[in-house]
Amino acid sequence: MNLRDFDAVIFDLDGLILDTEPTYFIAWQKAAAQMGFDLPFEFFTHFSGLSYVEIRAHFQSQCGEDFDFDLFHVTSSQCWRDIVLHQGIAVKRGVLNVVARLNAKKIPYCIATNSPRVNALECLALAKIDHVFPLVIGRDDVIHGKPMPDIFFKAAEMLAVNIQSCVVLEDSPTGVQAANRAGAFTVFVPSAFPVDLQAKALADLTLAHLDEL
Repeated sequence: MNLRDFDAVIFDLDGLILDTEPTYFIAWQKAAAQMGFDLPFEFFTHFSGLSYVEIRAHFQSQCGEDFDFDLFHVTSSQCWRDIVLHQGIAVKRGVLNVVARLNAKKIPYCIATNSPRVNALECLALAKIDHVFPLVIGRDDVIHGKPMPDIFFKAAEMLAVNIQSCVVLEDSPTGVQAANRAGAFTVFVPSAFPVDLQAKALADLTLAHLDEL
C-alpha cells in the first residue's frame, strides 16, 4: 500500500510532529517542586497522549484531592514558556518530508490533538511551522478526547472524507487506541520507550520515525 491508496492523512501533534513532551515533563516537574511536591520524572512520562482532564485526575490521585491543579497549571505554563522561549521547540524527524509528499500528491491532511487548539497553535508558532498545517483540530472541538475516537471523526468530517480511508499517524498508546476505534489505518511512531506492545498490536504499521513512511 502507498499514500495514494488513502484520501487523507491525520497527524497527532505532541511527540509526533513536535518534540514537546520532554519540555512538558520538565515544566511539570519544576512546577510541582515549587508547590512542595517532589515527583519523579517517570511520573510525568505516563501522561503522553492524555487530555488535560486525565492529567488532572492523575495529579489528584498522586498528590491528594485538594491538590490545587489550577495553580499548578498556571505555574507549569510559565515554566514551560521559560523553557521553550530559551531553547525553542524541535520538529521531529520526517515531518516536513511527509508534508511535502502529501502536497505533491494533493492528499489533504490535518492535525488532531488532545491539546486545546489554542495551545497547539502556539506550539506550532514557536516551532515556526504554523504555516505548514492549515487545519488543526483540538480537544476543545469535540466532546470526548482520545482514547475515544471523536476527534478523528471530526477530522474526517472537516476534510470531507471517510475516516476509514484515512491514515492516522500517532506516537502514543492513547492515540493509537483512538485511531483504531475510529477504523482508520493506524501508524504508530512511538515517542516513548520501551515501545508499548499493546499499542503496537493495535496499529496497522509501526515505524521508528516518519521518514520511514
